[in-house]
Amino acid sequence: MTQDTDILIVGGSLTGTTLAQSATRAGFRVVLADQSDATLGTDPTFDGRSYAVALASQRLLARIGMWDALAQNAEPILGIKVSDGRVGQAPSRFHLDFDHSALGDDPMGYMVEDRHLRQILGATLKANPEIDYRPGTKVVAQRTEGQSIIAELADGSELKAALLIGADGRQGATAERAKLKKLGWKYAQTALVCAIEHARSLNGVAHQLFLPAGPLAILPLRDNRASIVWSEDVSFAQDIQNLDDEAYLDALRLRLGNFLGEIKLDGKRYTYPLSLSLAQDLIGPRCALVGDSAHGVHPIAGQGLNAGFRDIAALTEVLSEARQRGEDIGTELVLERYQAWRRFDTTTLAMATDGFNRLFSNDNGFLRALRGAGMGFVNSMPRLKTSFIKEAAGLTGTLPKLMRANPAPY
Repeated sequence: MTQDTDILIVGGSLTGTTLAQSATRAGFRVVLADQSDATLGTDPTFDGRSYAVALASQRLLARIGMWDALAQNAEPILGIKVSDGRVGQAPSRFHLDFDHSALGDDPMGYMVEDRHLRQILGATLKANPEIDYRPGTKVVAQRTEGQSIIAELADGSELKAALLIGADGRQGATAERAKLKKLGWKYAQTALVCAIEHARSLNGVAHQLFLPAGPLAILPLRDNRASIVWSEDVSFAQDIQNLDDEAYLDALRLRLGNFLGEIKLDGKRYTYPLSLSLAQDLIGPRCALVGDSAHGVHPIAGQGLNAGFRDIAALTEVLSEARQRGEDIGTELVLERYQAWRRFDTTTLAMATDGFNRLFSNDNGFLRALRGAGMGFVNSMPRLKTSFIKEAAGLTGTLPKLMRANPAPY
């Protein structure tokens, strides 16, 4: 029996769809099975959600033909300001200022609204004939047979591939079916997410304000708007979410101060429970995990989607090079290269975001003094600041070819 496809991707998420585009551009046959039957990117209304796309991730999107359509609606991130504070008070005099000029002419990244990214991904599925997109397709079991993995579908049919990739999120069943265990815990925090219009420009500067209950990110969007990701204790977050719009804005103003001038809501308000989830192994029998299926982190640094994009770039490179050598892309020998490349990075990111959240989400006097001293030290060390800027831009570590400034071809 011949294989139906080279790669079966389970999950039509942002990561799964981007991986499908990357893999087909590299010459692989791809089936994208999405449990949802909703058409991706058909709702043009703004729902408040946005993503910080690091410079390295922007390069990936450009290399696989998706950035040009996104660029007109993306806001460059030209700086990041990090400060410590308390509700109702001015931020601490200790702060960190990062400027994109350390990278040359490039910004550190771009802010992209969820609706625009989903629209481009939806258009990609329609325009790319090499992606066999199957919405409303639920995988219920998987097994290996020789040089194939067989996915059993809810309708009783089967799909046969050389490799199955789980992109079905933190709660997705791919990892469980492959017996890939996860570590993790819930935070006693909920993220309040919205977008606002404001009178004074952010001038491309993202702000990260650390408050005792959790971090508050103010991320620049086009046309004097900002994406807000605001962490609070679980019960208090629900109380705030239950307020009417004006009372909600009053609570936000108490934390922002008046540096943005008048503000008003733009779009809907959301809440998301915060947790950490980390797969102990990224690979199983003819199976690999990418994105939130492999690692779900605290949004404190806005790096969750970027970590998924780096998974995509690394896995595409590993599989492409294996095929050029005549190797079976689904073997443990090949997949172990992907795991070796990505496991340290994803574990470090998870622990770093967890550690920063624990260090800053409190009002302990000793830790506040320690934070202030640390910020002052970093500000006085230009080379250290540059390393943080490169980290935010996704330019540290061994970069996959798709994320390099001048990549060599596969």
